[in-house]
Amino acid sequence: MKQNSVSERLVNGIVLENPTFVLMLGMCPTLAVTTSAINGLGMGLTTMVVLALSNMFISMLRNIIPDKVRIPAFIVIIASFVTVVELLLKAYIPFLYDALGLYIPLIVVNCIILGRAEAYASKNKVLPSFFDGVGMGLGFTLALTIIGAVRELIGAGEIFGFHVMPDSYVPCSIFVLAPGAFFVLAALTAIQNYIKRKGQEKGKDMSKIQSGCNSDCMHCGEAGCGSRMAEPVTEDAAENGKDVKNTIKKVTDETDETKQNADVKNANKESVEEKKEEKSND
Repeated sequence: MKQNSVSERLVNGIVLENPTFVLMLGMCPTLAVTTSAINGLGMGLTTMVVLALSNMFISMLRNIIPDKVRIPAFIVIIASFVTVVELLLKAYIPFLYDALGLYIPLIVVNCIILGRAEAYASKNKVLPSFFDGVGMGLGFTLALTIIGAVRELIGAGEIFGFHVMPDSYVPCSIFVLAPGAFFVLAALTAIQNYIKRKGQEKGKDMSKIQSGCNSDCMHCGEAGCGSRMAEPVTEDAAENGKDVKNTIKKVTDETDETKQNADVKNANKESVEEKKEEKSND
């Protein structure tokens, strides 16, 4: 997968760097607006439109905007698109405009939009920047819709306004209030982290199988197998040490034997010379 490709930008925004469940950005609308699934969906789509268009426009002007005034310039661009979207919602979807209320103009200072403008759009080309905004917007929309659906289901027994729970179900109204937003966000974040951790463990297991390793080893970043890998090395070193000792002992024995033979030869030579001297004297 090439860096900055369309699929890479979309997957990054929806899964790897989800603004809500991974980066924990934009908590104000996440907690306040998600009393129902439709509110979460509407807020997410509104933010996605502003995010994608502002990313695209900022990327187009990235070589023109001076560095010293880039943040005010980003805010002006974002505010322009927010105003357009707000007027469109007021004209064509008035019930959603009334439900979102003050949180629509607050999109201007949403840290997700400003963060992507500063971190990505101002440094990359137009097309990748646009799809980066789409990916981040889809991730934000998905998170808000899920949170809103869970809160609406538990707190009112409905999803998107349709009654789905049996008549005997007693709604837990705290979930449509502020504490319910924290409960649901915490639970969904914990589930997401659990799934992510399991996926990482599964990936490690697969890498062990592919590398022919049946236990933790240095290949997968663990030290468990490293100590076991050291055992054969230690045994080999011990065997090599024994061989060296045996060799030294053998050489020493041969040296001693050579010395003894030399002493015997010298003694025989001296005795022969003494006999010659005695004969000459006679």
